[in-house]
Amino acid sequence: MHMADALLSPPVGGIMWAATAAMVTYSSVQIKKEMDTKKIPLMGVMGAFIFAAQMINFAIPGTGSSGHIGGGMILAILLGPYAGFLTIASVLITQALFFADGGLLALGCNIFNMGIIPCFIVYPLIYKTIKNEKPYSPRSIIAVMLSVVVGLQLGAVSVVLETLFSGITALSIGKFLFLMLPIHLAIGAIEGVITIMVINFIWKARPDILETTQSVSAKEKKPLKNLIVGLSIAALITGGMVSWFASSDPDGLEWSLFHTTGKEELENPDSPAYNMSEEIQEKTALLPDYDFKSKDNNPGEQGWPAVNAGTTFSGIIGSVITLLIIVLFSFILHFIRKKKFEKNSTR
Repeated sequence: MHMADALLSPPVGGIMWAATAAMVTYSSVQIKKEMDTKKIPLMGVMGAFIFAAQMINFAIPGTGSSGHIGGGMILAILLGPYAGFLTIASVLITQALFFADGGLLALGCNIFNMGIIPCFIVYPLIYKTIKNEKPYSPRSIIAVMLSVVVGLQLGAVSVVLETLFSGITALSIGKFLFLMLPIHLAIGAIEGVITIMVINFIWKARPDILETTQSVSAKEKKPLKNLIVGLSIAALITGGMVSWFASSDPDGLEWSLFHTTGKEELENPDSPAYNMSEEIQEKTALLPDYDFKSKDNNPGEQGWPAVNAGTTFSGIIGSVITLLIIVLFSFILHFIRKKKFEKNSTR
């Protein structure tokens, strides 16, 4: 559901940038208050894993479309809304800057649709209201499935509204919405199953990690190092090899655009804001579209699985970059909090 700049006007893009920047600031303040140093490496490896997992588009049978996980609900459930939001925001920033996945002008919208909605609307209002202590109980499974589906539906509606308010495209908004909702309902059902599997895996490894889990006894706790190593290996394998098996069908947004306009992507208007966004991404995106830069504009159709050194390198380096950004940012917050505490204690 990564929006391109062509769907947005500069005012709408700017407003969403401001909104998400404010939420990043607010979440950083909250995280600084409650920062647990043991959570920092988990944020990093979970961010790396979500980055790698988003490279894998799964086919939606009978539609000619595909989808990938958003990851916002997984992160909110495991890390809490503030840490989860900062983690998914880091993933989306990495994708936009280094891989040109999603427009730079549209980055605020993408963070809102895939981060703010699941972490601050769906998580507290649906998931925490329904779930109970054990992730594999019927109530918790229903909570996860409903949360993921509703989150994607709200995200799809948000994409349509942001496009509508921008008013720069001639596409039929009614038809666009009619296509976006059902295809993202199917994507949400699959992501819900994936989310349940990931949550149960983490819960069995370290039940105390889940943000909504009550305190557990020391006997139930297992070494965090084992979980960190396991998730790191999973991220590298997923991004480096499993990504070869991603579906080449257009994702839900591209599919909806194609059936509305006849094109999977729209061209950016010729204006300074769009030109500047493109120029910045051309300079920062060292691996556009998760592949090495190439002078060959017509590489031809790839087979399946698409074994590609560029994809492998992108999956590995992207996971590492995401992890480093999150860990560095978290340690900066922890350092600021520590200094503030030391300053107050000496008064």
